[in-house]
Amino acid sequence: MQRLDPYPSMSHDMAECIQNCLDCYSSCVVTVPHCLKMGGEHASQTHITTLLECAELCQTSANLMLMKSSRHFDVCGICAKACEACAAECEAMAGDDRQMLACAAVCRECAKSCKQMAVLAH
Repeated sequence: MQRLDPYPSMSHDMAECIQNCLDCYSSCVVTVPHCLKMGGEHASQTHITTLLECAELCQTSANLMLMKSSRHFDVCGICAKACEACAAECEAMAGDDRQMLACAAVCRECAKSCKQMAVLAH
């Protein structure tokens, strides 16, 4: 059975960015309770806020791209910065924690595609 394209009227790059944003949103939200359970620096207000900021900006970026808003370019640029910050924090405190490493990897991928979207505006 052939799978239908969920974003038939969008470029491949935009469809990929939307999916990366949704994946990053999910990863950050799932990582919050994981970090709270770990405690210590993982549960710090600064780190939890970083995860939640990243999640919110990813969700907003995806929504704006889905709506074909002309503002998505600007928000994607901000989202890329939030994803990079989140990835750096998760990597710095991950050790061998698979959830933290996975979150960092998803954030890095999202940052890359959001940067690409932001550049398209110029």
